[in-house]
Amino acid sequence: MQRFFIMRKIKTDIYEVGGIDWDARMFDGLIPLPHGTSYNSYLIRGSEKTALIDAVDPRKRGDLFRHLKELGVDKIDYVISHHAEQDHSGGLPAVIERFPDAKIVTNQKCRDMLIDLMPLTVKNFTVIEDGQSISLGNKNLQFIFTPWVHWPETISTYLGEDKILFSCDFFGSHYATSRMFVGDDEGFVYQAAKRYYAEIMMPFRNIIKRNLAKIEPLDIRMIAPSHGPIYDRPEFIVEAYRDWISDDVKNEVVLAFISMHHSTEAMVDKLTEALMTRGIQVKRFDLTEPDTGQIAMALVDAATVVLGSPTMLGQAHPKAAYAALLTNALRPKTRFISMIGSFGWGSQAVKQVSGLLSSMKAEMLEPVIAKGYPNDADMKKLDELADSILEKHKSLDIA
Repeated sequence: MQRFFIMRKIKTDIYEVGGIDWDARMFDGLIPLPHGTSYNSYLIRGSEKTALIDAVDPRKRGDLFRHLKELGVDKIDYVISHHAEQDHSGGLPAVIERFPDAKIVTNQKCRDMLIDLMPLTVKNFTVIEDGQSISLGNKNLQFIFTPWVHWPETISTYLGEDKILFSCDFFGSHYATSRMFVGDDEGFVYQAAKRYYAEIMMPFRNIIKRNLAKIEPLDIRMIAPSHGPIYDRPEFIVEAYRDWISDDVKNEVVLAFISMHHSTEAMVDKLTEALMTRGIQVKRFDLTEPDTGQIAMALVDAATVVLGSPTMLGQAHPKAAYAALLTNALRPKTRFISMIGSFGWGSQAVKQVSGLLSSMKAEMLEPVIAKGYPNDADMKKLDELADSILEKHKSLDIA
């Protein structure tokens, strides 16, 4: 067991003591986890006091306590709570029961949320302000409020003596791995982190810009998030975030569709070909069994989104409506949107989908809706839609 902690030692007196969930495949009943996840918790031993950062998901309390026992931890002075969501804080009641003299250190908003969510009282807490520090003796923890990554109460912690930023969900990735550090696995971690950003961070893109600016003055040599491996080359993930949160879009179209009797599918095939011949990359998703994480990732960069749907009872197909709701909730920096599809006896699908996309600050391009199976005139309109998308992309200097 000692060998395990040689592996999980970050630096002198700093350890990762959380749990790896190799088998998890869904998060919050919504987000697919194709590669599992981890619930990271960090132990910092100062010359005078000891701090634990975050208290893992309740299902991983056993791992946390086993690791603390193996390290011989008999006292914890502070439990830093970055975020009230239970995958970070669910173990707090058990930690306080085991270490009753420990104080939970967090901001007031997080304290109030934690009291709402679990059996804790005000006496368990020490409330801190933005920029405040606490001393562990030879190590000092500075607290940086980083709201909306991805809840309003979230904070990060900077350990100046070791130049480590403990960033909570900021820069995280759902990726179960035996590697503690990213190391030379940057390519895979980039995809996992982009997926993570797309699924939970993208709606708060403009706030994340401010949070990035807030940590820029810090000398950061390592970033330790609450999910996924630790970044031993932090500029890698910081530069990725700068790209994702920028206003820049790419010469790409996300084409998400579902088809019942091949009419909409024929239109999707035609538009895909038309866009490709115009030099536009198409990221195409069949909504029959969608991986919503892959769609979210594609939305990070795409200049245009086109939704394809047949009509059911006068409305868009429910899975197409869900894709519209998802896009609206994620609020990507997409500049243009449109819709293609078909109907039998009548349709309000365009009006419905436009309403479902009400939060999108994007220009609606003329939809193409065919009655029955698309005829030559409908196919011509799809060529015209492709022409319109090309001209719009050219206006952004991306085509």
